[in-house]
Amino acid sequence: MDVKNFRKAGHFPSLLSAFLYFDVSFMIWVLCGALSLYITKDFNLTDAQKATMVAIPTLGGSIFRIPMGILADRIGSRKAGMIGMGLTILPLMWGWLGGTSLSQVQSLGFLLGIAGASFAVSLSLASRWYPPQYQGLAMGIAGAGNSGTALATFFGPQLAAKFGWHNVFGLAIIPLLLVFVAYFLMAKDAPNQPAPKKIRDYLAVLKNIDTWWFSIFYAITFGGFVGFSSYFSIFFYDVYGDQTVQGGLTRIQIGYLVTITVIAGSFFRPIGGYIADRIGGMKFMLMLYSIITICAFAVSTMPSSFMVMLALTSIMMACLGMGNGSIFQIVPQRFSKEIGVVTGIVGAAGGLGGFLLPNNVLGPLKQATGSHVTGFIVVASIVLVVTLVFYAVTRSWRKDWATADSGVNF
Repeated sequence: MDVKNFRKAGHFPSLLSAFLYFDVSFMIWVLCGALSLYITKDFNLTDAQKATMVAIPTLGGSIFRIPMGILADRIGSRKAGMIGMGLTILPLMWGWLGGTSLSQVQSLGFLLGIAGASFAVSLSLASRWYPPQYQGLAMGIAGAGNSGTALATFFGPQLAAKFGWHNVFGLAIIPLLLVFVAYFLMAKDAPNQPAPKKIRDYLAVLKNIDTWWFSIFYAITFGGFVGFSSYFSIFFYDVYGDQTVQGGLTRIQIGYLVTITVIAGSFFRPIGGYIADRIGGMKFMLMLYSIITICAFAVSTMPSSFMVMLALTSIMMACLGMGNGSIFQIVPQRFSKEIGVVTGIVGAAGGLGGFLLPNNVLGPLKQATGSHVTGFIVVASIVLVVTLVFYAVTRSWRKDWATADSGVNF
């Protein structure tokens, strides 16, 4: 691909703005998960309560994504992004100056979902600037902002150990304000920004079956990425931590491991979009789902070496990340005029998947069985079923709308 042509095809400052907004927002969105080993220690939580605490911000993000997507379509992604960042300051202040009970942490965690809703705004800002042949890469670059998760898992435990976890919420306000200024100066709505419509017109896409198929498929890839990102600190510490194994890993070392898996998922997202542009998003997704299934079954064997586990989880997260990029190589082609609201709906489904994974699968099964084995067997089985469904659905898509003259390699 010609990088020069790619830069000329769109508006790079807006693409960079979308990435930065997404990046700092994802860092903030997963703070409860990144700080979970310190927060749960203060409140002495059960396995199920731990899983719920780290999952609630994901639920909040799922709920807030639809209104933020509609807002981006109605007033433009630039204004919607600034509103989102302004509102995100509120739960950070609460976590910094309050957060003295589990109910408070759960409530502010839900409001952190406003940061997670940045997805619907950032991707619509990036998508509208680029033609079909560059959608995968453009959406992948903007979506690589989920690398902010790695910033949270790497720096969060270290800062919490030194300053206390409450102060980490306060420190997070600093990069948020810096990105707000950069976004204000660089972001620009594309000239093809559609005219505002009535709310019921936006929600008409819910009647389209493809909206629901994309939601299911993204619930696996993005839901898996954000769900594991939030839960892996608890998982790794349960299996390899110094409270489980003599001479095991400390909380800070666990943060390093989780960061590696998150980096794999984050930085492979644009690669996934690029490969999808080249060989076709549908073909590539089928490959990725298959590898994710194999990795999840392999993780369920609980290898004694944390290095082996790190390799398996990193490969799985890389495939989930590339899957996120690959699916959003397809979505803008199917819903080019409703990309904001569809991104919000599909993103909400992804967030819901990220909530259900730790809260309804991994956490409860760990508490019920005393092991993480069953949870990962269930996850692998679910992905296997979705892989087969994806194959069947995309065969019909190729006949209905993903045709050879559409301008994109599906």
